[in-house]
Amino acid sequence: MQPAPVRVHLQAPLPVHGPEFLAAVAASRRLHHPWVSPPATRAAYRAHLARCEEDDFRSLLIRRNEDQALVGLANLSAIQRGNLQSAYLGFYAFVPYAGLGYMTEGLMLVLRYAFRDLSLHRVEANVQPTNAASLALVKRVGFQREGFSPRYLKIGGAWRDHERWAALADEWPNRPGGHPPA
Repeated sequence: MQPAPVRVHLQAPLPVHGPEFLAAVAASRRLHHPWVSPPATRAAYRAHLARCEEDDFRSLLIRRNEDQALVGLANLSAIQRGNLQSAYLGFYAFVPYAGLGYMTEGLMLVLRYAFRDLSLHRVEANVQPTNAASLALVKRVGFQREGFSPRYLKIGGAWRDHERWAALADEWPNRPGGHPPA
């Protein structure tokens, strides 16, 4: 059985994407609260782009192939080399594309990039326990639950509990549901 064609692709964010990105963030404010606080001003977007220049951070826009619509974003942060070869994954969808499967396809591409292009061994995602959509997403793309971290991350001014999930390069192609996209 052939895998379904991938409907999205990844693109590094550029200054020219700022207005589109900020409009998507503004339109998605209700979707994102209280889970994430994406860059919401021109200054914050410029700071995000500056962060993208650092060796330990990659940011990837997830775009729909058919019309280049911005459907989401994924960040690989705290990229560690040496004996660890790991990163943290953060992600969010944009309205009206949430819940349509684009983020599943996008995160599969992000994991392929992390494991094949960056040669990482481990990618960790920390998700708030009440964020059912993101928990289902990380499970769907092959992450395994490893534990619980109380008051792990400060979001929106409050320390929030998180579930800790990880995907390992040597286990990832055998994820439930098939193989990663070629």
